[in-house]
Amino acid sequence: MHRFHIPAMSCGGCAKSVTKALLSVDPQALIETDPPTRTARVHSALDRSAFLGVLHEAGYPDKPQPGAAAN
Repeated sequence: MHRFHIPAMSCGGCAKSVTKALLSVDPQALIETDPPTRTARVHSALDRSAFLGVLHEAGYPDKPQPGAAAN
């Protein structure tokens, strides 16, 4: 599982856009978004780096939280 902190994801519409972008990389992935905490979890066999570019292109770049390990 990969966890992303997405400060720009603040509402349900944003969450839909993030989900759509992530699914464009892996249509079989299980995506869980949580706008209040601005996090997305991706259950996928693909490497985390596969998702970072598409999030950035969609305007929702991952910003690691201070003190948090990326996974």
